[in-house]
Amino acid sequence: MAERSTAAVDVADNSGNEPLTAQAAQATSDGVDIQNGRAADGPMPDKDGERTNPAPAAAPELHSGHKLARRYRLEECVTRVDGFSSWRAMDEKLRRAVGVHLMPADHARARSVLAAARSSALLGDPRFVQVLDAVEENDLVYVVHEWLPDATELTALLAVGPLEAHEAYQLVSQVSQAMAAAHREGLAHLRLTPSAILRTSTGQYRIRGLAVNAALRGITSETPQRADTEAIGALLYAALTQRWPYESDAYGLTGLPKGVGLIAPDQVRAGVHRGLGELAMRALANDGATASRQEPACTTPDELAKAVAAMPRIRPPEPAFTAPPEYQHTTYQQGIYGRPTPPGVNTPQSRPVAPPPPPLQSRTGRALKWGVAALLIAALGLGSWQLADTLLDHSGQQGNSGTNNNPQTGTEDNPKQPEAGKELKIRDVSVLGGSVKPALAPKTIDGDPGSAWITPEYYNYANFGRLETENDGSGIIVDLGEVRYVSGLDIDMYLPGQTVEILAAAPDSAAPSSVSAFAQRITELKRTDKKIQTTLDTPIRARYVLIHITELPSSGGGYRGGINEIKVLGSSS
Repeated sequence: MAERSTAAVDVADNSGNEPLTAQAAQATSDGVDIQNGRAADGPMPDKDGERTNPAPAAAPELHSGHKLARRYRLEECVTRVDGFSSWRAMDEKLRRAVGVHLMPADHARARSVLAAARSSALLGDPRFVQVLDAVEENDLVYVVHEWLPDATELTALLAVGPLEAHEAYQLVSQVSQAMAAAHREGLAHLRLTPSAILRTSTGQYRIRGLAVNAALRGITSETPQRADTEAIGALLYAALTQRWPYESDAYGLTGLPKGVGLIAPDQVRAGVHRGLGELAMRALANDGATASRQEPACTTPDELAKAVAAMPRIRPPEPAFTAPPEYQHTTYQQGIYGRPTPPGVNTPQSRPVAPPPPPLQSRTGRALKWGVAALLIAALGLGSWQLADTLLDHSGQQGNSGTNNNPQTGTEDNPKQPEAGKELKIRDVSVLGGSVKPALAPKTIDGDPGSAWITPEYYNYANFGRLETENDGSGIIVDLGEVRYVSGLDIDMYLPGQTVEILAAAPDSAAPSSVSAFAQRITELKRTDKKIQTTLDTPIRARYVLIHITELPSSGGGYRGGINEIKVLGSSS
């Protein structure tokens, strides 16, 4: 067995053994579940009965209705543990629900919580639940974050049963890609439990508590990438088997049988997708398990994301076909249901039914059938002759005039123009890289040309101040919700003079987040006018389209750009 490489944290199990790894600590320490109002038990005591976490400061005595910064009104306390509390609150300025973590300013972890929240807020990646505010005032430290009322915890999904293979694939793909992006910015989660993963109504997975949940619990790791990779492997294992891949029960899931160690998912539950099961084992190899088959272990979220991308495509299940109900003859008659039948009245059950007349099998009947058939054949022949004559006359008139008014066929002088198709419905939009004004992205599809996604003003460099180096710029990723035939685009840019290319991802791409994931080219990279209107000769199949901006035009003293409105044209087939 390989040596355990995940650093220990300040949580010991209740049997007096050595401190647990970061992932095992997640399985035994208490959870902070502020979305649906559930909280796990408190910290585990060590073998001497003392709690391993520092003595918490007294939790602030707050109540529903208390207002922070004259803006955030506390409504419901959903967690109160270890010196801090978590609330559902109302942002009265923007009239929206938010979540709030609260702790005294002299709490032992107050400084680290503030630092973690501010670092997480700078990431600006829409795949994470966003930190909206991190403040210290009036002897209180509080962190305000998004509240997603339409999202469902992975904990709740797994309480129903294991995930279908395509859904489990989406889970590990989206979570590993998001965490790879976070680690590139130096941010770790260290508390990736089922309660930290939310599935939105559109099928996207969002991660909450980046850096903050670990800071609240005082969890650290010397190998954060390995700890998060192992956690993702545990989530995938649980999604495939509805079992937690450790001996202890956790998060409403039953652990593995004691004494058998880590066993492959297909040995726990029949019908597990083989490729996903091997992927879970490769990620969990960080906890000492042997890598599945001959494949190496995945030790970072980026390695795991690449391993997911290299897998054969897992198609979504076909929609179940429900046959229409059979027509059933009923004897119900209006006005008599539930009433006694008067004497002497024939009911449908008692009324004699006359047998149908016998078929015409005599000589006369056969002659009649042949006569009707002959009349039908003659009528069809006459109609076909008249139709052909009309078409020939029409064709001759066109030939004599020397013109062709049919736009579908065209002529040598006037070739057929490809059709752009109808406007397709756009399910969602996001910012490439996630760091350039992600909150403004929906303005590109709100139907209002006066609103826009507008970049900050950059100085000295037109290529986004040389900040967006990973994606060579920024732009808007359009999600059509499902694979469509894309035949054209109509885009209103915020300013003319932006250098733009339009790309599309492969039909089987799942939540692409980098330029390299968009392999289908729609337009070349070039400086554009205020309007971009393009029509493809041959439609392409894609779900995700990228409007990629690499250079911005001069705007006053700096460089700025953006997009007012995006329309994608095409068809569903």
